[in-house]
Amino acid sequence: MIDDRKRGPPTVIIIDDDGSVREALRGLFESVGLATETHGSVPEFLSADDPDRAGCIVLDIRLPGQSGLEFQEALAKSRRPRSVVLISAHVDVAMAVRAMKAGAIDVLTKPVREQDLLEAVNRALADDDARRKEANQTAGLRLRYSKLTERERQIMALVVAGKLNKQIAAEVQLAEATVKLHRGHMMRKMHASSVADLVRIAGILED
Repeated sequence: MIDDRKRGPPTVIIIDDDGSVREALRGLFESVGLATETHGSVPEFLSADDPDRAGCIVLDIRLPGQSGLEFQEALAKSRRPRSVVLISAHVDVAMAVRAMKAGAIDVLTKPVREQDLLEAVNRALADDDARRKEANQTAGLRLRYSKLTERERQIMALVVAGKLNKQIAAEVQLAEATVKLHRGHMMRKMHASSVADLVRIAGILED
């Protein structure tokens, strides 16, 4: 699990090959108290990136080499997707649809209205925060599951499948009282308050 509190405040990362645009956006975001970082290209960004850092990316669609849209699509397919706001002087409907299908928070046309951009960035930061909390929760559940014994994992699977203690005892060839003991240990280790809660946890672990 990543503790984002140790990594500082969320950062708005600006990737645009136009230096004047980078500085203008930096000034806008810093004026409302947001930490910023700027890069002129995707390779420059990648060379300095920490994927565990909280924040979002404001990305120009038309960049030299790999386009912003291509990069955003690659990020969306990666194991660590990022929240992205795309900007460009030329945005057509097909491009916007392609970007939104790949998970872009918004696609804005330059010159961008400051309020529209700030609202989009705030949504992107909220999206990033929610995704990180979900990832941390999943990591915590996987850690708990790793601490179960093989017998407890077996009984967990059978409980999630809807089996009663008596049925589980017959299937694993243990006394029903022993099954209850293992089941109690498993429920406490998984922090499951009920069978329904355990089923929910199992669903998260399967994703």
